[in-house]
Amino acid sequence: MAEEVANFKPSGLKRKASLNVSFSVKKQRDKTQLQISKILQKSEVDRTAEELELLTKSDEIVKKISLRLEKKKKLLARAEEFEDSSNVLEEKCMKLASAISSSQYMVVYSGAGVSTAASIPDYRGSNGIWTRLQQGKDIGEHDLSVAEPTTAHMAIYRLYRQGMVKHVVSQNCDGLHLRSGLPRRALSEVHGNMNLEVCTKCNLQVWRNFDVTQHTARYAHQTARRCTQCCEPLRDTIVHFGERGSLAWPINWNGACAAAKQADMILCIGSSLKVLKKYPWLWGMDKPVKKRPQLYIVNLQWTPKDDQATVKINGKCDEVMKLVMSYLKLDIPMYDKLQDPIFSHATILHEQEEHTTSTQILVSPDAKLDNNSLG
Repeated sequence: MAEEVANFKPSGLKRKASLNVSFSVKKQRDKTQLQISKILQKSEVDRTAEELELLTKSDEIVKKISLRLEKKKKLLARAEEFEDSSNVLEEKCMKLASAISSSQYMVVYSGAGVSTAASIPDYRGSNGIWTRLQQGKDIGEHDLSVAEPTTAHMAIYRLYRQGMVKHVVSQNCDGLHLRSGLPRRALSEVHGNMNLEVCTKCNLQVWRNFDVTQHTARYAHQTARRCTQCCEPLRDTIVHFGERGSLAWPINWNGACAAAKQADMILCIGSSLKVLKKYPWLWGMDKPVKKRPQLYIVNLQWTPKDDQATVKINGKCDEVMKLVMSYLKLDIPMYDKLQDPIFSHATILHEQEEHTTSTQILVSPDAKLDNNSLG
């Protein structure tokens, strides 16, 4: 037994010594990498003789860190918002208008940038939700339910009425495309609609004049209300990050795919395309390059599809659509709350359901007029 203990101690000490050496080497390597990283971020004229000597001796580390810094620089540049000059913007918008008038089957892919003029923040813009979260900043409170369709929404609706837009694929859950007047058959809301709750047993769809997501979250979609037909719990239609949308409506992937197959032109507006790029069937990737739809992009930031675009416009969605519509000689209709379909389609809460929400409920102008007349 004494022999076993005697034999064990040296091996244990050796292992400990080996770990100490490894830790010491790693600590020194990390320290050197940090030094080199700081040196490389200085201008060459500001580097001391000792720093230059360290760079010379650490060629492999310098290459590795230089690549990392270059990648970081590129990512920061891509996140920056950039606006074309007025002359460039007008020229590009004229090209977009010409393409729209020539297109036989145009599909629109819209993102959060379409709704920013309605005081709804985007996600990846310079002041977007994810950008602010990464910077440790407060994102504030934003009530999507009080937003109204923007100039861009109304312009897209007019183009649909004119027969120039055949289908809209929206990444927004604010429901503003529908509220602009666009019919459901012409829309795929691939991330859901905050005004819609559904029963997955009997497929009942219930439209509300408020945000139904107050009690829901990722992987937890029950809204605290029940189906009036089968008494099963109702759920929201929102598709969170990491989830797959399984509902036929309002997601309508079938409509989106059918439209993408026929498209000879795609207008991407207000989207970073970092999510939509992952769906090859939206881009005609199964077709020869020359037979794929022409791509036009309107976004203030870089997108992964910029290199494939016929024209990339760095501009605000509302401003771009105003110019485009003026070149097409088409008026943009004003949003009219009296015509907003949400008020005619929404199901009012029963008295026993009123406790299930404390979010703001939209009131139609007609109801306000009736209340005033009663006073």
